[in-house]
Amino acid sequence: MNTALAYIGIGANLGDARANVLDALERLRRQPGCTLTAASSLYRTAPIDSSGDDYINAVARIATTLDAEALLQALHGIEQAHGRERPYRNAPRTLDLDLLLYGDAVIHSHTLSVPHPRMTERAFVLVPLLELAPSIHIPGLGAASQYAAGVADQGIRPL
Repeated sequence: MNTALAYIGIGANLGDARANVLDALERLRRQPGCTLTAASSLYRTAPIDSSGDDYINAVARIATTLDAEALLQALHGIEQAHGRERPYRNAPRTLDLDLLLYGDAVIHSHTLSVPHPRMTERAFVLVPLLELAPSIHIPGLGAASQYAAGVADQGIRPL
């Protein structure tokens, strides 16, 4: 059985956002076919292209035997356990889990785009990702660190 290293972006800004992010990490730890190998610090960020309260964000690194689509479905299941609703794009949310990277795969399917299409434009993704993996490369885009300066004006602070 093949194992892939995947990075998951985690965010929440409704309800007890911090508790929701921590619970998502625990659910990833218990997810069949997944081993949580690392988690970033928690960060507070202002909403981007959205409204509402500040977000609590983190990035998790997992080793998984699930294929990318099955992993996406597992992530959606964790979101649903937190009552995730999708009334409109970038709506405030109880929990958001994004599959950022899946090994070296480049995937463009009806349901999934990997690497995540906006990950290089978001401090709430890049800062915790670079905390976990300072020299990580994004397939097709190069070193993640080269994008950090472009998001330096986005408010983010560790908790």
